[in-house]
Amino acid sequence: MTDARIPLRAWIDLGLLALLWGGSFLAIRTALDEIGFLSSVAHRVLWAALVLWGIVAWKRLKVPTSARIWGAFLVMGCLNNVIPFTLMSWGQLSIESGLTAILNAATAIWAVLVAALVFPDERLTTARAIGVTLGFAGVALAIGASALTSLDLRSLAQLAVIAGTVSYALAGSWARAKLSDQPPLVAAAGMLTGSTFVALPLAWVVEGPLPMRLQPDTWIAIAYYALAATALAYILYYRILAAAGAGNLLLVTLMIPPIAIVLGATFRAETLQPSAYLGFALLALGLLILDGRLGHALSKKRQL
Repeated sequence: MTDARIPLRAWIDLGLLALLWGGSFLAIRTALDEIGFLSSVAHRVLWAALVLWGIVAWKRLKVPTSARIWGAFLVMGCLNNVIPFTLMSWGQLSIESGLTAILNAATAIWAVLVAALVFPDERLTTARAIGVTLGFAGVALAIGASALTSLDLRSLAQLAVIAGTVSYALAGSWARAKLSDQPPLVAAAGMLTGSTFVALPLAWVVEGPLPMRLQPDTWIAIAYYALAATALAYILYYRILAAAGAGNLLLVTLMIPPIAIVLGATFRAETLQPSAYLGFALLALGLLILDGRLGHALSKKRQL
């Protein structure tokens, strides 16, 4: 059960992490106005990897030399970066930033299912099953019935984002199984290095050499989502994990979509259907049940 008591510093970090990740959807969409979606991914992982390796060197952390670990970094980079970043960037060409952020919240739902299949200590309890069911119902509502019965470009874009969340969930289980013995900063830097080795040549083959002569707005967007929303965000992520635990970290999933929705509406005049908001509300309820916080609050109320 999640402990609802979170240190003030962790609350501040949670808010900052939500702002960073919530703003990344707008930044990515802004960059896509000038560069291809594969190039946007290559820019993201390349610069983030360089920054994190600089921090690793500054902290004098030990760099692994085992081929097994670097192979695990490569797989992690594909599952946690290349595949989801590519699918979601492509999806954002056809759907709103806010809707992408809402669908992205399904990552936590898939993570529970994948963990239940892989790890004996992550069994699917009744409460978790209810949370997962509500979460999937929320995702279906946010996507809309038409997207589930037709395969136009918008529908495919939404399905691509959902596929990206499945990849994120697989990455979480892979990290626990193969990289739990690595320092968080080293694991993040190694993962992003593996991502770069895949994303950079892929973008080069499909879209040409990585574009460097870009408009200032594009560079600002790239700097934001690569340095702030990736490199800095990973540092915050692991700091919150250590201070507040994995359960409380789930709260950031609920905080991201409203930020992305507001930014998309403010800077790109995006609007969402009412079903998207209702779907997010249902998804948020499912996440709170998975988190255990809602059941804990109701239990305390009955005891009063």
